[in-house]
Amino acid sequence: MRTQALRDAANRLRVRSVRATCASNSGHPTSCCSAAEIVSVLFLEVMHYRPDRPGDPSSDRFVLSKGHAAPLLYAVWAEVGFLKDEELLELRKMGSRLEGHPTPKLPFVDVATGSLGQGLGAACGMAYTGKHFDRASYQVYCLIGDGEASEGSVWEAMAFASFYGLDNLVAIFDVNRLGQSEPAPLQHQVEVFRKRCEAFGWTTHVVDGHDVDELSRTLGPSGRVKGRPTAIVAKTFKGRGIKGVEDAEGWHGKPIPRDRAEEVVRDIEGLIRGAPAPTPPSPVAPLAPPAGGDPVRMPGPPSYTLGDKMATRKAYGQALAKLGRGDPRVVALDGDTKNSTFSDLFRKEHPERFIECFIAEQNLVSVAVGCATRDRTVPFASTFAAFLSRGYDQIRMAAISQSNVNLVGSHCGVSIGEDGPSQMALEDIAMFRAIPSCTIFYPSDAVSTEKAVELAANTKGICFIRTSRPETAVIYKNDECFKVGLAKTVRQSPKDKALVIGAGITLHEAIAAAELLAAEGIAVRVLDVFTVKPLDVESIVAAARAVGGRVITVEDHYPQGGLGEAVCGALSAELGVRVSCLAVKGVAWSGTPAQLMSAFQIDAAAIAKQVRAVLND
Repeated sequence: MRTQALRDAANRLRVRSVRATCASNSGHPTSCCSAAEIVSVLFLEVMHYRPDRPGDPSSDRFVLSKGHAAPLLYAVWAEVGFLKDEELLELRKMGSRLEGHPTPKLPFVDVATGSLGQGLGAACGMAYTGKHFDRASYQVYCLIGDGEASEGSVWEAMAFASFYGLDNLVAIFDVNRLGQSEPAPLQHQVEVFRKRCEAFGWTTHVVDGHDVDELSRTLGPSGRVKGRPTAIVAKTFKGRGIKGVEDAEGWHGKPIPRDRAEEVVRDIEGLIRGAPAPTPPSPVAPLAPPAGGDPVRMPGPPSYTLGDKMATRKAYGQALAKLGRGDPRVVALDGDTKNSTFSDLFRKEHPERFIECFIAEQNLVSVAVGCATRDRTVPFASTFAAFLSRGYDQIRMAAISQSNVNLVGSHCGVSIGEDGPSQMALEDIAMFRAIPSCTIFYPSDAVSTEKAVELAANTKGICFIRTSRPETAVIYKNDECFKVGLAKTVRQSPKDKALVIGAGITLHEAIAAAELLAAEGIAVRVLDVFTVKPLDVESIVAAARAVGGRVITVEDHYPQGGLGEAVCGALSAELGVRVSCLAVKGVAWSGTPAQLMSAFQIDAAAIAKQVRAVLND
């Protein structure tokens, strides 16, 4: 009876997937059909969760890495009663929450998927959180397509899970042989999949992915080994149950033609015997603690001395360790750069809340996103800002996932000096400005860095904190108030003739330039943006008007997409304003920070020269 009930449920999932994709005249029914038994066994027998409370913190997690099989996910939530069958027919339609690929608009979706190869990394973050932070019984299951197994990010995640012994994580490879435009590289060579998974340290089972009994045995506790993650390599057939389509090329991403759909549905329904559907098991102890809803607060104010020098990257490490003292939800991740980003200061003080992700930046971002799901933690992930470009698709998907993840990039700009251009982040502001839900902090001293860390912990959406390598003077008092989107005027007078806008290292160059010009009798106003996004448009416009429309921006970044372009956008409606943008124009090379900032005309001398030119124009 149990076996037939699971088979019946799998076929109902197929019927729902076919009908939904026919109604939308788009979608991937064949990809749904290959995994129907896998999902039936998981949701109706193996997973412990509450169908009426999808976001329950103690429930098992499911990540559909092969996000194009979204109709199958929606179908199973209709099977357990959370969705109505009528809503499935709204798939992919304007205004429907049932989008083409899963997003957290639905309470049972923790992370958006569809950009392939990313689900397992997020699942690793969830599993690590469950095992080490929540210390709860919930398990994490990730369904992966065989085609996406070509993505290197999958194997970054495989290595991470094995290294940390995530025995609460199960990865299921749906080996249905066919990709989008041709067969997948390994087709049905399931033994090659087995060897690869075993080589990465996973307990691995090869199964018939359409045999519900075999799936039950391997997905359940009997298929696990303590201290090791589990991989299920399931041999399946794309389009299973659809005559003339099963295991046939050319059907990826195509709904069944409407003149054939009812015949297909009748054939599949003919296999359903009417066995009662099983009731999903509930979560078991130990349960996860409830998510904390209070703001994250520092245990005390900053304690720096005006004029003292400290690199903002070090101030970040000190601030994060301090924030960790104030709230146990704060966790830190790094990509084997912790002694340079100074996240090592957090590790030394809170080793149980630090995750070393090694040199795998795509996985670093995905694990952080996974840690942030269901508000279990407040994660800060750091590496050199240049290396975050490797994880940009993961960052893009984190925005779609509505993730509250904090990313910190150090070693930005030519001011890092001798390491050379491969280590210099000169595109990162542009990268993060393009992310819809992103707040960009660019602190200029130790006090503003500490404030940025605390603000980021309490800001919804993705936050990026850009830190610098050179030591810079503390210019703000410890009781200075900072807010997202609020700039700071660090130098002004009624006689100001021009406005210089900087951030980070270039703010200090702007202050030095203002002092040079003051000796010549030229007064200039200096503005620290603090957040590049959102930009304090009101303050910038007011300051530009006050100086007669003469504005100079200076940044340790390429011109494209950087601070200068942001300021130009803010002033675009202002008549009589001229903006001069000083930025790094070209690929850099090795040299001292002073030599490079001079060569690329973003130092104090270049700023002063530009101000003179603007005044003489």
